[in-house]
Amino acid sequence: MDIRVLEKNKKTGYIFYVSYRGSGFDAFDEMAGKTTVKGYFKEIMNSLGFTWAKGIQQGGRTDAKVSGNNCLYVSSNFTGNVQKIICDFNEKSEEKMKITGFDKTFPNLIFPDYVEKRKYIYRYPQKKISKSFEEIKKSCEELTGTYDVSRFTDTKGEKLKEHIRTVEVSFENGELIFTGNSFMPKQVRIMSGYILTGEMTALPGKYLTLEKIFLNDEILKNIFIEEKNLKIENVERIERTKDGSFYIFYVSEDKKGEVIGKNGKNIKRLRKELGTVIVREI
Repeated sequence: MDIRVLEKNKKTGYIFYVSYRGSGFDAFDEMAGKTTVKGYFKEIMNSLGFTWAKGIQQGGRTDAKVSGNNCLYVSSNFTGNVQKIICDFNEKSEEKMKITGFDKTFPNLIFPDYVEKRKYIYRYPQKKISKSFEEIKKSCEELTGTYDVSRFTDTKGEKLKEHIRTVEVSFENGELIFTGNSFMPKQVRIMSGYILTGEMTALPGKYLTLEKIFLNDEILKNIFIEEKNLKIENVERIERTKDGSFYIFYVSEDKKGEVIGKNGKNIKRLRKELGTVIVREI
């Protein structure tokens, strides 16, 4: 991160952890005339006064009718009470979608680059499964590894340049569990069809859930938390990254010069003691 850019940029990166029921959505990305995950999130957030300039990024995409526990990332100038926004959002969304928490980090990231892996669970009704337990376990072992998975995707996926994926597949308590760093379109649903029925057919999305997004260490160490143990004169609030390498001092406009000091004397001393420090007006 360029410190000069961050000092001039008033934006903050927000990671919202959301849970949604696939039955209420026709698609994931915004689409005219359709109820979509991104569109629904944006509509309610904007109505509550939380806005952003660029698009929404995600931890993982989900097909129509697929439920998810996902991460939605935006860069915003919002400086109000985020917790109140979340409470109002959850009340307004009527349980169709719920924000379960949020974190603050750097703005303007390419968020998918910070996803370590994704976990999907396919819960197919037992009466619809035509394969035996032994056959299912064997297929799970067969499909676990790093290889070209293009036979388990649609025409959209076949057009992608990269077809090599790493996936771990297991069958526990009647549920298929898929864990991997990247999945092709419809890959999990087609693999589920192959494993559970022997057919290379995408099974219905309503039985699939994006169970969890695993973020990598690089972004986790750059989550901002409030620093309550450090007191600096004329600084109203301090935030730092979890690894303590980056600090943001929030000051009133009339006190900014005093915090920085003549010729930057004060801020240079603080940076020598703490590491990277930027000053933002509130």
